[in-house]
This record gives sequence, C-alpha cells and structure tokens, in this order.
Amino acid sequence: MLALLTAESVVAGALDLLFVILAVSVLGRSEAWAGYLNSAYGAGAVLAATVGAILIGRRLGAPILGAALLVSAALAALAFGVGLAGTVALLAVAGAASTLLDIALRTLLQRSVPLELMGRVFGVLEGLTMAGYALGALLVPLLVHLGGNRLALVGAAVVLPLSAAVGGRALFVLDAGVPVPVVEIALLRSLPLFAELPAPAIEGLAGALTSVHVPAGTVLIQQGEQGDAYYAVAAGELDAWQDGHFLRRCSRGEGVGEIALLRAIPRTASVIAHTPATVYRLNREPFLTAVLGHAPTQRRADRIADTRLAGDAGLDNSDSQ
Repeated sequence: MLALLTAESVVAGALDLLFVILAVSVLGRSEAWAGYLNSAYGAGAVLAATVGAILIGRRLGAPILGAALLVSAALAALAFGVGLAGTVALLAVAGAASTLLDIALRTLLQRSVPLELMGRVFGVLEGLTMAGYALGALLVPLLVHLGGNRLALVGAAVVLPLSAAVGGRALFVLDAGVPVPVVEIALLRSLPLFAELPAPAIEGLAGALTSVHVPAGTVLIQQGEQGDAYYAVAAGELDAWQDGHFLRRCSRGEGVGEIALLRAIPRTASVIAHTPATVYRLNREPFLTAVLGHAPTQRRADRIADTRLAGDAGLDNSDSQ
C-alpha cells in the first residue's frame, strides 16, 4: 500500500510538468492552458470525492487496482494526441480515478495498521509522498530528453501498473484478511455527534471501537470519576442520573460520556444500565483526535455538550427552588 501511494505521488509530481507540456507542446496553446488542464483534473477529483463514501465498509482490493489502471490508461491515451476536448476529458477521468485510488488506499491502510502504530505509519507515508513528488518532477525532464513528450506521458502512465504488478497479489491477500467493521460503521453513522465526520474518518473510528456488554443495573459511568472513554449505545437502554435525580434514558443511536472528554472535567452524571445493554467503547485519544480534528464535528460536539450541561443545570435550579 505504501508503494502504491508513493507511486501515486510520483504521478502527481510528474503531472505538474505534464500539464505545461500538454498545453504548450501538444495542444499548441498558451501557458495559461496549463492551469485550465489542471482545473479539469481537479474537477474530476472533486466529483470522485463526493462518491468516495461508497468505498467505506467494502472490500477494496479490486477498486484499488481498477482505479490505478484507469489513471494509467487515461495518461497513456494522452500520448497519442486526442485533441483539446479529449485531453480535458481524459484528465478529468484521471483526476477522478486518482482520488478514488487515494481514498481506497488510505482506508485500507488504516484498517490494516494497529491503532498504536497509526501515527508512525502515516508519518512514513508523508515522507514517501514528498519524495514521490520530487521523483516525478525529475522524471519528466529526463524522459523528454530521452524520447520527447510522448515518452514522458507513457513513462508517467506505467508507474502505477508496475507498482501494482509487484504488490497486487499481496494487496488482495491483505484486503481479504482484514476485518471490515460494518456494524460499527453503521452505529457511528447513526449518532448525531458524528453526522458530519468524513466517511474515511468514520471507518477509522469504527476500527477503534470495543464492544462491551452491560448487565441490567450495572454502573457504566460513575459521577465524579475522570472520563477516559465515550460510549455509543448499540442495544438496550441506559439511564443517566445526577445527584440522585433522573436525567434521561438513552438507547441505540445515542452516546454518553462526551462531556468529560470535551471539557476535561469529572463525569457530570452516572449512567446505569436500565436493561441489559451493548455499548461500544471509544477511548479518549481517538475520540478527541476525531472530534477536535474536524471543525464541523467539533462545533456539533460543543453544541451537544452545552445543551446537556444547560439541561442538567436547569434541573438543579428547579430542584433548589
């Protein structure tokens, strides 16, 4: 996967120069057309990003290799002079396929890597990506010198197939052996807190969930304790109590425990299983990384926490009166 992602960055680095070559040398247009061609590539990427969520929760080996081959086929076709309209269309296709390739590869990577190693692996990937951009930018002038514009386009087109040929079998074996957290993804999508979180981030969180069975009458969260996890309710019912007063009953599609994590304060209420329940535990670190790393989700989380705190305070005032 790292090899394929690096190969993808080599192609991206090459494209920065190939846009100029296509505009000026192949199409005979002004240098401004390099920007227009880049925009066509970007438009394809934007369109693909909107449908990238369909990859979440699915096996990804075939989409990865299919997208890699589609990028290469589009670039190879450009080498044979397809005119202005054909060039724009093929670049849009290449941009869309490249985006789907990137989403699928990164999703499979986060499925495969243990949570405690995730930061290191993606740090290595970032370094390889920068090296790939540099290599792609160096590759194009060399190929133009050796064989002209056509060789430069064909050379960029074969990078991904070569990488796929070397690691394709291992990729399918890995994809088949990694569990897909379908149930956990569906649960997180049902929670208002995570409604605006991007699909790849949802899957990353789903992989960090741990199922916990809570017998009836069991205290899941104790008021006054330090918060170390968020809990998503998958089945059953749980009651929230504060200072002996009933606050609310929670069921599937709701979560508990976010206030202590977001506000860095002790638990504001106790949560006790009203019936036998199944919850999914999300530890403090991945919860805060996901919520605080995505501005719309952070705003939604703050609103939920503020609303619950205001409601609890209102109950206290009512009781005191």
